[in-house]
Amino acid sequence: MRISGRTFVVSGGASGLGRACVLDICAQGGNAAILDMNTEAGESLASTLGASAKFMPCDVSSTSSIAAAVSSIVSWTESTTKPLGGIIPAAGVGLPALILDKQLRPASLDSIDFVLSINLRGTLDLVRQLLPHLAATDATDPDGERGVVIMVASAAAFEGQMGQVAYAASKGAVAAMTLPMARDLSRFGIRVVTIAPSMFESNMTAHLSDKVRDGLQKAMEFPPRAGKPDEFASLVRQAIENVMLNGVVIRLDGATRMPSKL
Repeated sequence: MRISGRTFVVSGGASGLGRACVLDICAQGGNAAILDMNTEAGESLASTLGASAKFMPCDVSSTSSIAAAVSSIVSWTESTTKPLGGIIPAAGVGLPALILDKQLRPASLDSIDFVLSINLRGTLDLVRQLLPHLAATDATDPDGERGVVIMVASAAAFEGQMGQVAYAASKGAVAAMTLPMARDLSRFGIRVVTIAPSMFESNMTAHLSDKVRDGLQKAMEFPPRAGKPDEFASLVRQAIENVMLNGVVIRLDGATRMPSKL
């Protein structure tokens, strides 16, 4: 799979890891459809990148919002003659909450639903609505490949911290569905890869307290720092271009294994 001449859809594409993917895709000669709820940031990024990027406002927790974005994406690919090449659902939220706090109050079901709706349902809904269009593209030689789905899990899928029950559940589910999705899509020449990053510089981690940030960094082996968005985008590029990457969850964490308490 070559990035050049293809269109890649990135949700959460206006900031953080998604933004880094958009920048890298466009730098490699591809087009990027930027899906995000932050209209100002999305339009600003698309304006910077010119004809190779297009912003579509999208709330991944809303099926109708995704449908509208997909319709715009299909029209755009037809006008540019750059067919779909991949789907990168990078929109995500954290919203930490103890499942039971010191006052014996259980976590709000609304907060749990919110995290699952964005991180899990939003990922699945965006992928499923775009897949018919990806599967309808012309297969490329020599393997008959049509594209790739690159999902975003987290180290929390394996070593979630206190307060991350909902987040870990959402990211663990994304990791778990990687192989069955790859098996479902193999007949269409579509691969599925999931990346599970540890702490990376992003809007989500920007809100961490200094205490939590220091604790997370102490758990890192090498390098002893947060990952950089362009390092994440570099692995996304490899997942796009290397046809043997399929049905796998790749940890991107500098050998970090999170302790039970920071």
